[in-house]
Amino acid sequence: AFFWLVSLLLASLIWFVSVHLSDREDAKLQYGLLVFGAAVSVLLQEAFRFAYFKLLKKADEGLATISEDGQSPISLRQMAYVSGLSFGIISGVFSVINILADSIGPGIVGIHGDSPYYFITSAFLTMALVLLHTFWGVIFFDACEKRRYWCLGLVVASHLLTSGLTFLNPWYEASLVPIFIITLCMGLWAFFTAGGSFRNILKCLSCKGQEDDSRVMMYSALQVPFED
Repeated sequence: AFFWLVSLLLASLIWFVSVHLSDREDAKLQYGLLVFGAAVSVLLQEAFRFAYFKLLKKADEGLATISEDGQSPISLRQMAYVSGLSFGIISGVFSVINILADSIGPGIVGIHGDSPYYFITSAFLTMALVLLHTFWGVIFFDACEKRRYWCLGLVVASHLLTSGLTFLNPWYEASLVPIFIITLCMGLWAFFTAGGSFRNILKCLSCKGQEDDSRVMMYSALQVPFED
């Protein structure tokens, strides 16, 4: 979370300086600088994600040297999940905190013709971003470990695309639907990257079904003496 905050601070400084050095009366220019700031923020977030990966690799090597069996007690997949979840949570907090502050009032959403679904769509968008950062963390760390640079490129490109889609708001159908499609695709990718498979899902469901059947059989057996 600290690494994400530092990336946000640097992106904010870049945007702040660019705005003050430009013509504030030019609306198109200011909108372009806002898009530029969002793109810089995404690139800095991914750069700091990579820096955090390198830091964790150094820490992992240190933990392995002092452990009794020569292996780190924390796996790379665990670190990737925790890192992505931390990025997602702090990103979600910053995404929704101003919205929650505005929801206190005064005024009513949509009273001036704006969309009345502003808060609910913002909540869904924040949820998608938290999940996406978690999935991106798993894929990103695995790609760095295996030197799959095309995977890194896809993670950065999907992050840029997701950030760009938010500029379509308040046309929420055009932003939320593609973002949730990206979330689903990244979730499946992260699932298989972490070692998951459809076979494991079927085995999990079948074991649960067998457990339920055994409980029913046990309950029936216990009821037999009372029925007799």
